[in-house]
Amino acid sequence: MTDRIDGGAAPLVELRDIVKRFGSVIALNGVTMKVHAGEVMCLLGDNGAGKSTLIKTLSGVHQPTSGQILIDGEPVAMNSPRDALDRGIATVYQDLAMIPLMSITRNFFMGREFGRGRSALGRFDIGGANRIAREEMGKIGIDVRDPTQAVGTLSGGERQCVAIARAVYFGARVLILDEPTSALGVKQASVVLRYVAQARSRGLGVIFITHNVHHAYPVGDAFTILNRGRTYGTFRKEEVSREEVLNMMAGGKELDELSAELEEFSRADAVAGAGDAEHTIAEGLHREAEALHKH
Repeated sequence: MTDRIDGGAAPLVELRDIVKRFGSVIALNGVTMKVHAGEVMCLLGDNGAGKSTLIKTLSGVHQPTSGQILIDGEPVAMNSPRDALDRGIATVYQDLAMIPLMSITRNFFMGREFGRGRSALGRFDIGGANRIAREEMGKIGIDVRDPTQAVGTLSGGERQCVAIARAVYFGARVLILDEPTSALGVKQASVVLRYVAQARSRGLGVIFITHNVHHAYPVGDAFTILNRGRTYGTFRKEEVSREEVLNMMAGGKELDELSAELEEFSRADAVAGAGDAEHTIAEGLHREAEALHKH
């Protein structure tokens, strides 16, 4: 087990013993994780494992109760999502924060519109924006002939790629993807996974949050396993098989205990069934004996 890659460079992002409490509820309990440039870190865990809380803590939505967040080896305090964005940490949430009836271009530049000329309040340069949106989507293999078309006309995988391309274009160094393939079919999921690999090749650090090991394992370089707010640790791909990741994520010990309990129930039922059968046979023989005695 390891929690870094070779080379000695400071991680883009590092979490050290992160604890997050909501009143008496401990959502995260001592989570440690590192993400390096040119690496896909898969954050895996079942529902309720703490994935969403960890990502919201890393993206500035929540502040940790204790522990440290380091950027390029320096401790930082991120008090809002804007702080995270300013430090190059961009999060693409599952709902994508897009407006389906607005154009691809408008969604691509939403909140970051630029004007023509010197004035920051100048008219939105729709021509330049359309060109940039088309070019950026083309870089990831999606041919957008008309960037003015409504983003809702795109497939789920293509909409994910619009959100990812937008984050990369506006300077993300660490890309956090929240369950990007959960509602997609195999073909659309492959489009997203291909771009995750491209983002890694550009030198970005990618945190890929998912509960689907079959999507994570092909593109992942390292895997951090969360279970009930704690980590089993971080494992390099060469150190762990797909089946081992799945077993840890699902709680292998708990599944073994459940299997043992089910086997015990089966044995008890079998013994009870055999006892009932013997009792039934005994009763039948007794009735036959009484009948013969009367005759």
